[in-house]
Amino acid sequence: MKSMYFTEEHQLFRESLKSFLKKEVVPHIDKWESTGTIERFIWAKFGEMGYFGLATPEKDGGLELDLFYTVIFLEELQKINSGGFAAAMWAHAYLAMTHLNKEADDELKKQYLTPSVLGEKIGCLCISEPFGGSDVAGMLTTAEKKGDTYVINGSKTFITNGVYCDYMIVAAKTNSELGNKGISIFLIDKKTPGVSATKLNKLGWRASDTGEIAFDNVTIPASNLMGEENKGFSYIMEHFALERLIMGINAHARAEYALDYALQYMSERQAFGKTIDKYQALRHRFVELQADMEMCREYNYLVAYRLNKGEYVVKEATISKLKSTKMADEVIYDCLQFLGGYGYMEDYPLARLLRDSRLGPIGGGTSEILKEILAKIMIDKKEYKTTKV
Repeated sequence: MKSMYFTEEHQLFRESLKSFLKKEVVPHIDKWESTGTIERFIWAKFGEMGYFGLATPEKDGGLELDLFYTVIFLEELQKINSGGFAAAMWAHAYLAMTHLNKEADDELKKQYLTPSVLGEKIGCLCISEPFGGSDVAGMLTTAEKKGDTYVINGSKTFITNGVYCDYMIVAAKTNSELGNKGISIFLIDKKTPGVSATKLNKLGWRASDTGEIAFDNVTIPASNLMGEENKGFSYIMEHFALERLIMGINAHARAEYALDYALQYMSERQAFGKTIDKYQALRHRFVELQADMEMCREYNYLVAYRLNKGEYVVKEATISKLKSTKMADEVIYDCLQFLGGYGYMEDYPLARLLRDSRLGPIGGGTSEILKEILAKIMIDKKEYKTTKV
């Protein structure tokens, strides 16, 4: 497919990635979906290929490539039909590692960022809490300064890679009186005494480990503070734009995969003497779904283009996630219907795809929260400008 956004080098990267996934990942997916554990060897293989370092500076072991390499990485991960595996990869590379790239000092980068690029260490981002959900400002986890250490107490939930990770990027209140202006970001090694993780049983994303994390008087060096104290909310808001766009891109990619699969099935499945892609009701519904997907895809590419240029796209990235995840759920629901009874069978990809897609409007900020954020931007003229270090 020709595009104004993708060069020949991008397309070569896409073909190489597709071959890698087909050879190294796809044969193991059903096993990982069944066990809920992604074996460590695959992280090292991703690291060897440089896939975790697409956005990381060369000085830290990365490739420092433009954002459309990331777009390709995300799209192709969605097309192997394991939302859980895809989430484990991008949560490491674009949630945990984004904070390492932006806020960690040189020593933390040496200890954790470079090994993350190589797939030797796995990271997770810990923001959501059992009683807070999408309310980041309402978090209860605390970090108390004691001499040259911080003592962390509290809990986090719905944390992708939370059980099998090596380190955690954790948001905690360093000044409870300041509300969202009293949040800081810390790096906590998983082996630190007082850290425990419980695996959650999910509807979808079965291959990934999603955990509830508890911090019981966890003592870490003060040097594990990332960026400035009490500036964590700004960092979180800054990176939320990328996270929301990632989930928008994931959504259009899985919808595209569902449509391609459904069309192939419809071209082969016969009913009453002709293939079902010849029936007007199905043809016209397919066209509507394809059009919706393409509109979201092109919008997401435009937002990625602007973000790649360093533009402020909080509103646009929020729209991307809101509209694309809703579209993907509708597309996949109807594509399953196109398959009739076979769509409901686990031997076909749509059942898993339907379960995995349902997390789209929930994770990374529910659609209801996103609508209120957009209302504040569009109606109240609020800007979520960030403080950078």
